Amino acid sequence: MLKRIFLGLLLVLLALVAAVAVKTWTTPSQQLAVAPAPKLDIDLQAAAKRLSTAITFRTVSALDDPAANLAEFDKLHAYLAQQFPKLHATLKKEVVGNRALLYTWAGSDPQAKPVALMAHQDMVPIAPGTEKAWTVDPFAGEIKDGFVWGRGTLDNKSNLFAQMEAIELLVASGFQPRQTVYLVMGDDEEVSGLRGAQPIAELLKSRNVRLDWVLDEGLLVLDGVLPGLSKPAALIGLAEKGYGTFFLSLDTAPGHSSMPPQHSAIGSMSAALARLEANPMPGGIKGVAAQMFGALAPEMSGVNRVMLSNLWLTEPLVRGQLEKSPSSNAMLRTTTALTIVRAGNKDNVLPGRAEAAVNFRILPGDSIDSVEAHLRKSLGNDEIKIKRYPGNSEPSPVSPTDSTGYRAIQQAVRQSFPDVVVAPGLMTAATDSRHFSLVSDAVFRFSPLRMKGEDLARFHGNNERVSIANYGEMIGFYHQLLRNGNAAPAQ
Repeated sequence: MLKRIFLGLLLVLLALVAAVAVKTWTTPSQQLAVAPAPKLDIDLQAAAKRLSTAITFRTVSALDDPAANLAEFDKLHAYLAQQFPKLHATLKKEVVGNRALLYTWAGSDPQAKPVALMAHQDMVPIAPGTEKAWTVDPFAGEIKDGFVWGRGTLDNKSNLFAQMEAIELLVASGFQPRQTVYLVMGDDEEVSGLRGAQPIAELLKSRNVRLDWVLDEGLLVLDGVLPGLSKPAALIGLAEKGYGTFFLSLDTAPGHSSMPPQHSAIGSMSAALARLEANPMPGGIKGVAAQMFGALAPEMSGVNRVMLSNLWLTEPLVRGQLEKSPSSNAMLRTTTALTIVRAGNKDNVLPGRAEAAVNFRILPGDSIDSVEAHLRKSLGNDEIKIKRYPGNSEPSPVSPTDSTGYRAIQQAVRQSFPDVVVAPGLMTAATDSRHFSLVSDAVFRFSPLRMKGEDLARFHGNNERVSIANYGEMIGFYHQLLRNGNAAPAQ
């Protein structure tokens, strides 16, 4: 009897091993087989100089002051017109709102659905007190050691200027796109896009414009960041998470610290926040995360390929590992971040009010309503009042990978970065592109920036910079993407 049980278990084990092996080695690659794009004839040093000069314009946006730094935006606009004369002579330019820009490049086929490239003019300020941590003056636009340095080189003037450089070259060559191309360049992306990108989307809608696809800033070409992948990974964002901040308040009777009650406002609020933090929203390898790992698995080696090719069996183990890292955990669930706590103003007085703020980045599939329901249940204290932040936004729709837009971007990436693996991904931060679901069902988020793990902190951080070689690749990517628009994307 025991022998039969043992043989049965052995057969089950062998069948399981065989199933895993077959699934691992027969899962096909999703990578397009395309020839590299021809080398672009461009004076890259001159292009780098144009970008470096743009860094000197301090186009910092402010949430509460729409008029802040308008003179700097005016300088940037004048500089764009001066440096890209052929583009400005060919494309129609409109200023929307304060200083947002909308360019229209008319296509040769009026029946073809138009497309849009997005970038933003504004940037975040330098954190007070960190200026000395920079290797160079963050607004000097210095070129040093093969890099253009300064605030905005990564986020997002390199995208904006690379698009301009590519179109200037195309116009000079006599090229006209088949599809009408819109350039959308917001002036307040860093503080919501409500004054720039959103009005442009509404303007296009009022003109009955429906875009075939949209490409904005977003995920990157990650080099050496993903374990088990020997090649760089270019991730194309299909969606971005929603934004949900909730303000909490708890009122009790104030009193003297010599006679504290059993449960104070601070203690009750703290206990509720601890319960919330200990009870994250459920997550899993599903949706966009599953699509990403499905595309990456065949390109991996060793145990990583086995694990990711067989999530039907290994999902709990893989999820457990991913949850240990804040960046990968954010792809799996709606995240919870305790960001503000306030109470009390004197050491011997029991405060009558405790306040807190909690920020959620909402996974597609969840909603602001479902997050609030989770919040109320997890706090476990009905005395705590909850107020929504007016600027909350739902997660974006998920754009399809079987669309002409995704295939066109994938093709241009493979042509411009022949050494990379392309996969869909999820944008965990917010971009101007979320406003464009109003006029398109295919909104993508990708920046052709090569980044190693140690470079990621440069976004909104110290020593922001872009290599001149990579900047040339960026120009080449946009040039190729627009050229490809005159033919059907590779299948």
